[in-house]
Amino acid sequence: MTTTGEEHVTARGGPWWWTRRRSAVLDGGLAVVSAVECGLEGVPFAREAGLPVAVGVVFGLLAGSVLLVRRRWPIAVVLVAIAVTPAAMGFLLGIVGLYSLAASEVPRRIIASLAGMQLVGMLIVMFVRVRQDVAREDLDVGDWMVPFAAVTTSLGLTAPPLLLGLYVGARRRLMESLRERADSLERELQLLAERAEERAEWARNEERTRIAREMHDVVAHRVSLMVVHAAALQAVARKDPEKAVKNAALVGDMGRQALTELREMLGVLRSGAEGAGRRERASVPLAAVGAAAAAAASRAVDGSEGAAGGAVEGPCLSEIDELVGQSAAAGMVVALSVEGEVRSYAREVESTAYRVVQEALTNVHKHAAGAKTYVRLAHRVSEIAMQVENEPPQEAASSARLPSGGNGLVGMKERVSALGGVFVSGPTEAGGFRVSAVIPAS
Repeated sequence: MTTTGEEHVTARGGPWWWTRRRSAVLDGGLAVVSAVECGLEGVPFAREAGLPVAVGVVFGLLAGSVLLVRRRWPIAVVLVAIAVTPAAMGFLLGIVGLYSLAASEVPRRIIASLAGMQLVGMLIVMFVRVRQDVAREDLDVGDWMVPFAAVTTSLGLTAPPLLLGLYVGARRRLMESLRERADSLERELQLLAERAEERAEWARNEERTRIAREMHDVVAHRVSLMVVHAAALQAVARKDPEKAVKNAALVGDMGRQALTELREMLGVLRSGAEGAGRRERASVPLAAVGAAAAAAASRAVDGSEGAAGGAVEGPCLSEIDELVGQSAAAGMVVALSVEGEVRSYAREVESTAYRVVQEALTNVHKHAAGAKTYVRLAHRVSEIAMQVENEPPQEAASSARLPSGGNGLVGMKERVSALGGVFVSGPTEAGGFRVSAVIPAS
């Protein structure tokens, strides 16, 4: 089982510079064997050099024990092995030291230099020893036998550990690179998951805002007109029964329209909740989270889809006449004027323009009952402009007492700004109120 780089670092449990305890035990065992070997080989070396045997043994023990630091200072181990090569000792020290050097992070040119020095030293020593053995045994061999034996032995003691060390070092570096890549990928996936959650939360907030805005547009205008008609109905119920019946019919029609629009919106929300539940129960790969969040975010910004992705057809500019007529039927003195060539626009543009006029008329019912109102539409080359302006309200305010949530102007501005348009509202010099908006045609 492979581990990531962080787990690999936390797995360090050995003493000093060892990453594992078993590595320390292995190096300790190799150092003991090497020290024993060099100590035994120090006996003939001391005799040949005319030194006390104890000196040769101690020298061999010290030289062989250097193998204990092969992982920390491989260059020092190889240098010691080269230094004791003329004394015909330290064969295990040279083999293991050269392997450790080749497997380490030491630059290749240093590895090649030290390996070449050890090869040359081993070649000279083996040539001399083989020649002495042949002369001592008085063997009759060809002239090629001594150099062949020296070259073969020296290559056999240097080439295999060097090649094996290079292979192990390359494999170790590859594994480290793979660990780093795995760690980087894991961090990227975590970052993507966090960003996807943030975008999903942002999309949910945008969707909630959009739904609240739609509910406000649907409910506020219809219910405001219903309250106005109900107040008028109460005022004329006894004086003018015929007009009271007419107002009652208008209230019923507006209530049915409001209920129809609310049912459509709630149906979309219900189907969206069911779809979201199915998606939550399904097993979704981590890589798809970002795409899903991005899709949800784009739907929220677009406003072209509901919570389940189903489209709800909004109002259009052709219904402005009916909207103005409803306000006029509620007792408002309202005049509609249209400039430019009438044409169709994108559904979002027409819906937003309709909602701006609708909300502006609703505000007139709430805050300036009985005031004369002017609704102007201007179809231009690359944009559509609308303006709703009312005169100062009459002294006798309406008895409807319509409440205000204070979100109408904010919602209109958000709608227009989302399409790249400009929205301005404020009181006029004459004491009335004006709402103006310009929306790009595409």
